[in-house]
Amino acid sequence: MARIFVSLDQRIDGWDAPALRARSVQTARVYDSAQRPPPAIEELREAWRYRDLIGELVVRDVKTRYKRSVLGVAWTMLNPLLMMLILTFVFSNVFRFEITHYAVYMLSAQIVWIFFSQTTTAAMHQMAWGGPLLTKIYVPKAVFPLAALGTGLVNFALALVPLALIIIVTGVPITPAMLMLPIPMVFAACLALGVGLILSTISMWFHDVIDMWQILLTALYFFTPIMYPRSILPEGYVFLLNLNPVYHIVELFRLPIYIGWPAGPYTLLAAAVSSFVALVVGWLVFTSRARSMANQA
Repeated sequence: MARIFVSLDQRIDGWDAPALRARSVQTARVYDSAQRPPPAIEELREAWRYRDLIGELVVRDVKTRYKRSVLGVAWTMLNPLLMMLILTFVFSNVFRFEITHYAVYMLSAQIVWIFFSQTTTAAMHQMAWGGPLLTKIYVPKAVFPLAALGTGLVNFALALVPLALIIIVTGVPITPAMLMLPIPMVFAACLALGVGLILSTISMWFHDVIDMWQILLTALYFFTPIMYPRSILPEGYVFLLNLNPVYHIVELFRLPIYIGWPAGPYTLLAAAVSSFVALVVGWLVFTSRARSMANQA
């Protein structure tokens, strides 16, 4: 028996052990945090891996919003329509703005604004809702702002239905320029996501940002020519209007519908630059702090 044990030990030490050690070294996976990709790339990859979860969150938000509503999803279409009727009465009869087809003029801008305001606000609420979840299981943090964007795009698409009805009823000509409408919709999505990412990052440390953003949205709404013509603004405020990224996207979306002609190259360039800069900056800011968000939840 002693000879057997000795021979086994010798075999392990003399021949099998080095082979086993070499194989274990080859198959071992060494974790090195220095070899991780940049946070922006890593979060993008993880968000793509969890794309099914993003879809589930969008479906959940849509169902939850209209679960106990009598009108259901139709409320998304009636909400901007009713707002348009009220503002049309006020500004056409009380303030008497001389704008032909005022209903189309206002509604085409209103639905862009509703998408922007709802998406940016929902991004913060999504992070607040998902905060406790981050401390229990691993979920890419970008999932929640992206889900807010997905829900906003669904509502945006539904809001196009009453806009199309108003265009037909009021007799506004349908022109080939309307084929360009997906371009401002993409810019609006980029801007809303970029701003939503920045706000979501800040709100994880300062929860009052959600309330402060509502005040800023009100000020920005009245400073954007949505329900009034740009011509009524004093000349001294025009340069501030040109710094408003929402205004350029609104004009890019409204002009093909209202006048049947696409916006000029300056408006297109301003909308493109502002929206993509907001998206890149928002993504970099958000992903740079994503790894520490679980500690703040």
